[in-house]
Amino acid sequence: MVPKIDFDEINKFIKLLEDKNLAEFELEVEGFKIKLARKTPAAPVYAPVNGAAAPAQIAPSPQSPAFFAETAEAQGSAVYVTSPMVGTFYRAPAPNAPPFVEVGEPAKKGQTLCIVEAMKLMNEIECETDGIVSEIFVENGKPVEFGQRLFSIVPSA
Repeated sequence: MVPKIDFDEINKFIKLLEDKNLAEFELEVEGFKIKLARKTPAAPVYAPVNGAAAPAQIAPSPQSPAFFAETAEAQGSAVYVTSPMVGTFYRAPAPNAPPFVEVGEPAKKGQTLCIVEAMKLMNEIECETDGIVSEIFVENGKPVEFGQRLFSIVPSA
């Protein structure tokens, strides 16, 4: 006899996955098997082993891109460049060309940050403010949705 699991019970499993910040959940009962997985990995858990101290988290240096991102987010001053359309994200003007920008590099207002291809049209996405690129949220060649974050820019003072 195969156990009966309805939509509400599956939703409970999904909520458990999210509440416990699990990357994966798998259940097998009497021949019925369900496996749920999230795209974002669960946060690593550090626990002391044999009385050893847990590894310390190292704070990013003031020159690192992570420092820019954390500082901007903490201050609420980061400017997010979002996709104005559904399409494919490209970091460079051509496959063999260097990317328009890298994390930690300065960007000027009006400077091209990337290209979003939609319906065979190449749309240049420009920087909205002078600042430092603190984060790039999308991998080259991946699809993007309307309003999806592409870049985080820390405005220049």
